[in-house]
Amino acid sequence: MSEVPVDITVIVGPGVVADPALLARIAGREFAALGVRGTLVHARDASHLLSLVRDGAVVIPGPEAEVRALIGRPLGAVVWVDTHRTDGVEPGEGASHLHGRGLSGLSWGIRHALHRLRHTPLRVPYGPSRDQWGDLYVPEGVPRPPVVALVHGGYWRSIWAADLMEALCADLAGRGFAVWNLEYRRPDTHGWHATTADVATGLATLHALRPRTPRSAPARDGHRDDDPGPDAGIGLDLDRVAVAGHSAGAQLALRAVADGARAALAVSLAGVLDLVEGERRWLGSGAVAAAMGGPAPGERPSGGADVHGAGSPLLRVPIGVSQLVVQGASDDLDLIDFGRRYAEAAGRAGDDVTYLELPGDHFDVITPTTSIWRAAAEAIAAALT
Repeated sequence: MSEVPVDITVIVGPGVVADPALLARIAGREFAALGVRGTLVHARDASHLLSLVRDGAVVIPGPEAEVRALIGRPLGAVVWVDTHRTDGVEPGEGASHLHGRGLSGLSWGIRHALHRLRHTPLRVPYGPSRDQWGDLYVPEGVPRPPVVALVHGGYWRSIWAADLMEALCADLAGRGFAVWNLEYRRPDTHGWHATTADVATGLATLHALRPRTPRSAPARDGHRDDDPGPDAGIGLDLDRVAVAGHSAGAQLALRAVADGARAALAVSLAGVLDLVEGERRWLGSGAVAAAMGGPAPGERPSGGADVHGAGSPLLRVPIGVSQLVVQGASDDLDLIDFGRRYAEAAGRAGDDVTYLELPGDHFDVITPTTSIWRAAAEAIAAALT
């Protein structure tokens, strides 16, 4: 079935520090790759920018106070993209805010805007924080579909969010899976224990859902906050659940399963599966130590059993659940090493483990058009059959 044509407008606010030709190239590349019509406009001032805003707009607001004041207004399904890290920004109702990803944030913003225009998941909060929710996708015409719960990565840093997994959500739903895309508080702003507790609670919330039949028309803000009340004809097969994480999200996913989260399959997509060596090797410029409260560079790794022992998937085997470990052959060499050693250790401990290493990089494992993701999706489907 062909997608409905979509127009996306990228608006660059006054005072944005970036080469205009480079911004145009980034936007044009994304428009072409996604097959959408798009335009890029430079706003003269706040009034001009406001006149350009519409649902699906992607806005780089820049530094001017009048423009930034618009972020909190209810202007519809706008995606605000700050190239700098800007914690604590509260976008208006229906809007999203991505930040801290540099100019590549524009690419992610365009992808996020397109996804919100084309898909309407059911958003279910599981706590009071703005980062405690899951988006539920239910495939059309599939009674009691199996479920894939997705935990995004980003080296446990809050500049990365659940939008990373949206392309997989659409792909998996198209394959007949229900999908639970989990957001959670990250340790750089809330602490390690908040993160692990959120993933556990978010996965438990999945098993309490009784989704209603999805509406055919997208909601204005790209998701629905319906009451996931009594079942209205579409249930989930909660005996067939795969918990899948990407990168740091794989560590969180496998740790949650080891802690007792209900799953028939645990999936690592380019996972950070050895926290002890990850800290010693200063993986991700010290991402492990930063997330877990570890040492400064050159100091002895904390390596405490309470933290690393509980959190590192390599130290938790066997977990007693079938596992699929997917690794791109051109990814970070340390991640390849972690994946291989984890699969060997889990198998030696008695777990049922499939190790899948194919050509691809760190993001190819979550890109629907790649051969490595297609192989992973087929393996997930086979395991949940």
